[in-house]
Amino acid sequence: MSLNQGATVPNLQNMQISYIGHDCKYIPDFLGDTYGHFARRLDLSFNELRSLAGLKMFTELEELVVDNNLLGNDLRLPRLPNLHTLTLNKNQLTDIEALLEHLADVTPSLEYLSLLGNEACPNQLVSPDKDEDDYQRYRYFVLHKLPQLKFLDTRKVTKKEVMEAQARGAFMKVVKPKSEAPSNEAGCESHPLPYSPLPQGSRDARNHKGVFAKCRYVYYGKHSEGNRFIRNDQL
Repeated sequence: MSLNQGATVPNLQNMQISYIGHDCKYIPDFLGDTYGHFARRLDLSFNELRSLAGLKMFTELEELVVDNNLLGNDLRLPRLPNLHTLTLNKNQLTDIEALLEHLADVTPSLEYLSLLGNEACPNQLVSPDKDEDDYQRYRYFVLHKLPQLKFLDTRKVTKKEVMEAQARGAFMKVVKPKSEAPSNEAGCESHPLPYSPLPQGSRDARNHKGVFAKCRYVYYGKHSEGNRFIRNDQL
């Protein structure tokens, strides 16, 4: 794509490039060829971007805004040593750990990051099943991975958050449970057993000696001690 092919001329002001709402699925080549060598700020919001590969020409970039696009977990940025501001609001990011590790590698100067509107950011406004505790744990984890951040989403990073992130941030990642049930242990039946307070081995009429097995039920209360009065001829 080039300017001669009828491309919309981006808004250019003070080394700031805005190319908003053009429904483009990739960054047009003419943007990098024409403005990449001097642009300090680039706004690509409200498009349909699935890749940011075209950023390789923007070597001097300091601010990048790519809100309201279709960027997913395969997002890759070129190395942007001067980038201090990145907003990725309302995309399709779900893997927070992979994203943060990538940003730590390619954006060493990053100080401002916003991920609101992504599943990776458990904010109540877009995830009704999340609460403030979930969001705070997310902040600790992000700051553990990117300790140089000064601003995350809509809030300034506090000294207390930095201290908590250093102490406990590594353990704050939210792990989703697997949808499939865990496999049964070797030797266990694949279907649930009928109700019985006794271990499997004790229900075999041919095996009337004591056996060791996992009991699926735990009893509490005054009637739970009745088995201490079993007579010897019942063993």
